[in-house]
Order: sequence, then C-alpha cells, then structure tokens
Amino acid sequence: MYDADDLSLLDIEEELESPLDKIEPLTDESVVAKPDPEEMLALLENPQPQQKMLAARAFCDIEDARATPHLIRLLSDTCPLVRVSAAYALGRNPSSEAVSPLIAQLNSDWNGYVRKGVVWALGNCRDRRCLPPLADALRTDISAVRLWAASALAQMADVGYEAVIRAIPPLIEALVKDPVEAVRSNSAWAIGQLCRELPSNVVYATAIDALIQAFAEDQDLGVREDAKASLLGVGDPRGLQLIETLEQEGWF
Repeated sequence: MYDADDLSLLDIEEELESPLDKIEPLTDESVVAKPDPEEMLALLENPQPQQKMLAARAFCDIEDARATPHLIRLLSDTCPLVRVSAAYALGRNPSSEAVSPLIAQLNSDWNGYVRKGVVWALGNCRDRRCLPPLADALRTDISAVRLWAASALAQMADVGYEAVIRAIPPLIEALVKDPVEAVRSNSAWAIGQLCRELPSNVVYATAIDALIQAFAEDQDLGVREDAKASLLGVGDPRGLQLIETLEQEGWF
C-alpha cells in the first residue's frame, strides 16, 4: 500500500520510533502538576498549530472524555504533528466514537508517523472494528507501522474469542514472512498474549507451531528469544519440551 517514498522513510531501522516516543511522560517528578484540563480544552480550538499540538499532547497524560470530539476533529488537521498528537491522545482516551474516524485516517493519511500513532490508538480502543484495519496494516504498511500493528493486535485478547481467532492468522503470517526482525518479534509476543486466551483447538495448535518454528529456525536471536518467552508464557507442553531439549543440546 505504501512505498519507499513515504514521508520520513520509516522503513529505516533508526526511525522506527515516532517523534513523540521519546517525550518524557508528565509525572510528579518532572512537573508540579498536570496541565489544567480546562485550559487544554480551550487550546484544542486554538487556530495556531503549535498550540493545538501542545494541547493534544497534554491529553496524552490527561484522561478527559470532553476532549474526544476535539481530538477526533484534529485527526484531519493539515499539520502532521497535530494529527499525530491527536492520535496519541485518543489512544490515552479511548472511545468507541473515535474508532471509525481513526480507521478512516489510517486508510487515508500519507504520513507514516501519523499512521503509527493511529494504529496504537486503535489497539487501545479494544474494539472488534479495529481488527481488519490493524491486520491490513500489519500486512501492507511500512515497517514502523507494522511493528505497532502487531502489538495492537494483542489487545484483541480483551475483545473476545472471535476477535482472538481472527487476529492470530495475520500475526502468524508476519512472524513467518516479515523481513523486519522487530516486526517478527512483536508478532511472536502478540501471539503469546492471544494464545493465553484460547482453548486447545486448531488455531491454538497452529499458533504454537508457528512459535516453535520461529524459536527453532529464525535467523535473528531476538526473534527466537521472544518466541521462547511466548512459549514459556503460554506453558504449552510441546513448546516447553522443545525448549528443554534444545537447551540440553546447547543449541540455544
């Protein structure tokens, strides 16, 4: 869906993070008090992009449902930094009303940083409507967005059995085929989270097989470690036996 000309070339390993990722959270240690919600709500309507961005970022720390309609509107702002700030803020203030606008923005936004924030917000919404666009992003988007789409799909564990069943196949595909090690690692972690919610059925067995394959065959040590951690977390007997056998042989 997106090519190498996408803004900021997020396929590059060094740019898997968003500009907002390294912003320190507002804590009691770093500030005297959180921003005033009333002031920040007013700033969300400010015509200056810098002011709107700062206000939206404030709601990454403040939970206030009154901000939701304003943040939804800012998803389509002309300034990418305003849009990405609004996406993160909606992730901190998840709402069923935000799901459709977030999906629409994911499908239309040309900025990789914005799509990454939107994917994170969709995961936090924990809504079954988020599953298809997240699965599509995991298959087709640039590496930084795929990275977070894998993690976001793990949130389907809180949605229900059907959502878990539907989230596992795209994660298995990414674990086996994605060219980026970090995406495969996140997929392994997400599969482990979802398998904890499943009974022993065909989907569960297929997911465990994929984790075992990644643990035994992936060329990247980090992916193998994450697959191992997921197998240990699920406690599947086949996986545990394989781990024990390979470690006894000094393979790992």
